[in-house]
Amino acid sequence: MLSIGDLSRQTGVKIPTIRYYEQIGLIEAAERSEGNQRRYTCEEKDRLSFIRHARDLGLTLEAIRKLIDLSQHPERPCVDADRIAVEQLKAVRSKIEKLRRLETELERIATHCHGDQVKDCYVIHALAHHELCESEH
Repeated sequence: MLSIGDLSRQTGVKIPTIRYYEQIGLIEAAERSEGNQRRYTCEEKDRLSFIRHARDLGLTLEAIRKLIDLSQHPERPCVDADRIAVEQLKAVRSKIEKLRRLETELERIATHCHGDQVKDCYVIHALAHHELCESEH
């Protein structure tokens, strides 16, 4: 059995987050010791590691909840798990594209400034006047 501190250290998940996951039902409520300390099993540690990895990949708590449910039924087809992963991949690609547009615009703004004083600063003017941007971002 692991204390909440040991569980946190072994999984890299902060204690308040562990409590939150317990509260919303992503992990089972921990057994309590005689001193009322939470005690976790290796299975709960594995579940928390699963959640942490999924969060690192940017999955929502709702998607994680669905994946946990799917993992409890190993005989079911994995099409739903695949769909969740593909949706996340699309979301990540969309974010990357937006970040590329932001990078391009920021680079343009940062290198366009040739003023010596703030009153002539292109960065300040571009931020104050969105129409100076070359593209939507």
